[in-house]
Amino acid sequence: MFYRFLTAALLSIAFASGALAADTKPHRVTIQIDQNDPQVMNLVLNNATNVIEHYRAKNEDVDIDVVAYGPGLHMLRSDTSPVQDRIKRLKDMVFPGKIQFSACNNTRQGMEKTEGHEIPMVPDATIVPSGVVHLMELQEQDWSYVRP
Repeated sequence: MFYRFLTAALLSIAFASGALAADTKPHRVTIQIDQNDPQVMNLVLNNATNVIEHYRAKNEDVDIDVVAYGPGLHMLRSDTSPVQDRIKRLKDMVFPGKIQFSACNNTRQGMEKTEGHEIPMVPDATIVPSGVVHLMELQEQDWSYVRP
């Protein structure tokens, strides 16, 4: 009888621990932008905003990394971005460190070579060596992936 009680108690603890671990798993999503299209850029920002608002309503944290490469780097260029004001507002609406805008350095260097001058980035951009590799590494770390 005691062993049945002990077994039941241990199983209950195991199930409860598993449920608690599942509840504490962080929400993390990376969203790719690889097109120089204001509609797609706005869609990316809409997706990020909707994710933030969803988890904020549930009182849960979420980390977002918007990764720009190829023609999508224009989203993070301070001289060509049609959405830089929205990026600033989005950064201001979330807690520090909860959203990152990653700019592909490979693309940036290619654009600098083609255009013959330094490519200025929006202040909220973080330069990563390779946008595609950054996306791959985030997915390897169990980040969810969205391509609008």
